[in-house]
Amino acid sequence: MRFDLQRRLGVAVGMLLAMTVPAAADGCGRITHDGQGYVICEVDAAQEPALRLWQDDASGQPLRNFNNIQKMLGQGENLNFAMNAGMYHADYKPVGLLIVDGQELSPIVTGGSNDNFGMLPNGVFCTGGARPFQVVESRAFANARPDCRLATQSGPMLVIDGDLHPRFLVDSDSRYVRNGVGVSPDGQKAWFAISDRPVTFHEFGRLFRDGLKVRDALYFDGSVSRLYAPSVNRADFGRSLGPMIGLVESAG
Repeated sequence: MRFDLQRRLGVAVGMLLAMTVPAAADGCGRITHDGQGYVICEVDAAQEPALRLWQDDASGQPLRNFNNIQKMLGQGENLNFAMNAGMYHADYKPVGLLIVDGQELSPIVTGGSNDNFGMLPNGVFCTGGARPFQVVESRAFANARPDCRLATQSGPMLVIDGDLHPRFLVDSDSRYVRNGVGVSPDGQKAWFAISDRPVTFHEFGRLFRDGLKVRDALYFDGSVSRLYAPSVNRADFGRSLGPMIGLVESAG
């Protein structure tokens, strides 16, 4: 995979953005932004068909972890990276919209609530529609109903048309390991990011807005955030997960 973050990342908020680009087949690399470390995995439009979204196994039981995803892969397939991709209930079912291979498995939720998911505006990450990748505010998505091969809803939005979510506080003391996704302005690339250490919403949003220069980005989760990316020696374990997203490519 081509990994061209180097030319996209620059000086943000007066601080030098440092990045080490590994020779990684899966396009995952480590960067530092505003003093915080992150792993970022890039997927471009040509690879969109290889992106997969998982919830249950063939018997309808929640997959819950990356090992179970690997057991489902076909002969000659490799899991290049994967991460959790949205919030879930106690039975591991998604809180909001989930579309897998064009089939809606869970409906969209447009109401607000006191948790992170309902911190409006929240949004939907959609692939394989009119644009390879897009992040759409949930109510706008419900009205437009764009075609999606894959879609997962979560919240809050991190970046909304170039602005940080209005409820993010620069001096917040709420810190978690967080993960999410942002898309390039032309919809041709998606960047999946996870922090190395606990960060605030404001810090995580600035990574996407100022570091990756995206105009729309969506929060997946915090505290339970997990990543599988062998090129950067990450195979996180811990609490069971609900929806998961990842890139699958042929071994050859």
